[in-house]
Amino acid sequence: MRPAPGSRLGAWRRFCRHGPAVAAGAVLAVLGLMALALPLAEAALGLRAETIDLLARLSGPSLAHPIGADELGRDLLLRLLQGARVSLFVGLAAALVTTFIGAVLGLTAGYFGGWLDAVLMRITDFVIALPLLPLLIVMAAADLSRLGLDADRPEHATLRIILILALVGWTTVARLARGAALVVREREYVQAARALGTGSTAILLRHVLPNSLSPIVVAATLSVGNLILTESVLSFLGLGIQPPLASWGGMLTGAQAMIRDAPQLAIWPGLLIFVTVVAFNVLGDGVRDAFDVEADVPGLQTR
Repeated sequence: MRPAPGSRLGAWRRFCRHGPAVAAGAVLAVLGLMALALPLAEAALGLRAETIDLLARLSGPSLAHPIGADELGRDLLLRLLQGARVSLFVGLAAALVTTFIGAVLGLTAGYFGGWLDAVLMRITDFVIALPLLPLLIVMAAADLSRLGLDADRPEHATLRIILILALVGWTTVARLARGAALVVREREYVQAARALGTGSTAILLRHVLPNSLSPIVVAATLSVGNLILTESVLSFLGLGIQPPLASWGGMLTGAQAMIRDAPQLAIWPGLLIFVTVVAFNVLGDGVRDAFDVEADVPGLQTR
């Protein structure tokens, strides 16, 4: 029996028919496994990603260093795996925080409307109007000690980057969530819940949120690649993840002075950033098409 157009099974089948999205998901799965394989790779090579060996500085591929070493003799493969772990974690964590903030503000504005909608949307417009890169640079350069954080601790520096990315990246999710809530709040089942005396919070959680998930999930998927790219830009400028912890953007910073003598130091992290961002964007396109109910309803396809 054919699944209903709006069912989860129908969405999954539409996603599986989207060949590029399936391929992008496979690429991201491989990158995730690479990030998880860092301890195994360190054990196999008998090294750590932070181990410095000046005698192996800029050495080529060998048994000790499968794809060579960087400007300080650190194993390039291990640094790339550590960079995958950091960059993917930052992108995914920032996307989750961004989605949470945007969904809460957007659904609240769309469902209640009135002055609350006007205030929240003006705040959203204000954040959108801010110059993004200068704002990120100023926020990233802030003194963490005043917030009780230690910039020298990798976990605190990572948390800072996640919060910075989330504070400026929630606007798209908020606007999409608001649009979905404006439609859902007029549905018959929402009107019936109100007539039965159901509270606004319960209606939001039981009816509005589940029926507004499609645009929120799509926006969250598409935002991961952009957040990873933004984190790479900050790290390249020296304001993101700090050494000795590796990120792909930070590795590009160290490679720019040696682009002629050791181009592989820039090629590998740059290629991984490119592949990851493209894969997340293609995956987002596939998720968007999977939630497109019109694709499985005869007569509703766009002509």
